[in-house]
Amino acid sequence: MIAIVLTVDGTFAVDIDTEEVTTRDGPTSSPEEIVLNLPRLVAAAATGATVLAVVDAKPPLLVSYDAAATWRATGHGLPPGRAVALADENPDVALYATRNRLYVSRDGGRFWAALAVELPEIETVELREG
Repeated sequence: MIAIVLTVDGTFAVDIDTEEVTTRDGPTSSPEEIVLNLPRLVAAAATGATVLAVVDAKPPLLVSYDAAATWRATGHGLPPGRAVALADENPDVALYATRNRLYVSRDGGRFWAALAVELPEIETVELREG
């Protein structure tokens, strides 16, 4: 799985398994804007009925498994976020971006692991099959 990360200094591809970073020409595609009736919404991503929302609160994430009908707080201990992405084929794989760091969850947003790589200021992210 590859994270495509648009930063203030360009676009990077990060293999979330090996944490290998490469630069890319051109920007990532703009993420589809998801309209949610949530206060303090920063960013959101959806795949099927799974919706992951970054909010300006603690904890910084809300997850819904029923197309935004109900929400559960997650991401306790994570710093404030800027962007989020879900894998198209497997919504249990999620990517969360803070100012300079990426976090990955492989269990639907219950547990998060920081990637060691530190990037320039992150603007948006997306996940692609490797």
